[in-house]
This record gives sequence, structure tokens and C-alpha cells, in this order.
Amino acid sequence: MGIRSSRIEEEAMFHPMGPACQSCGMPLGRDPLGGGTNVDGSRSEEFCSHCFRDGRFTEPDLTLPEMVKKVEEKLREKHFPGFLARRFARGIPSLRRWQAPARG
Repeated sequence: MGIRSSRIEEEAMFHPMGPACQSCGMPLGRDPLGGGTNVDGSRSEEFCSHCFRDGRFTEPDLTLPEMVKKVEEKLREKHFPGFLARRFARGIPSLRRWQAPARG
């Protein structure tokens, strides 16, 4: 066991199985509407219904720091301990919405 085992357990705990919203990190399997929607009405495979509807972000002007704060607050509202809420929220910058576009 030891350090390697503990690291694997931590990764499993903080990275749930299945796809997650690429804006807020919520597991798409927990989305009550089954995910966001694209312009054509089809389900988005990348974003949840809280973040993305009709092919647009629901809060297009939301900044990365604002999203981190919003996610942390939402998790605390759901009774996650503060350290855990902060740990999950720290992963937000790695999601696709927040990545700098490639320059070509």
C-alpha cells in the first residue's frame, strides 16, 4: 500500500468515473436534464445544463475566478467540507472552457 496506493485512492475520489462538464466540473451523470443542449437541440457531450443551453453558455461573461468561487460555494451549500470543496474547485482551470485557445 503506502504512498502510491493513497495517491490512487485520492485520484479516484477527486476524478469521478464518467464525463464531467467542461465548464464547472459537475459529473454529467448527475445533471437532472441529462446535459446541456447544442443549437440543434441535441445533448451536449461536454457541458451540463447549468452551464450550456441552446449552444451557448448560460453565463458567457463569467470569469474563471468567478466560476471557481461559484463551484466552491455550491459544494459547500451541498454540505461538502470546506477543504473538499476547495480541492474540487481547484480543478476548474484544467477544464476545456477555461483553456486558452490554440494560436496558429
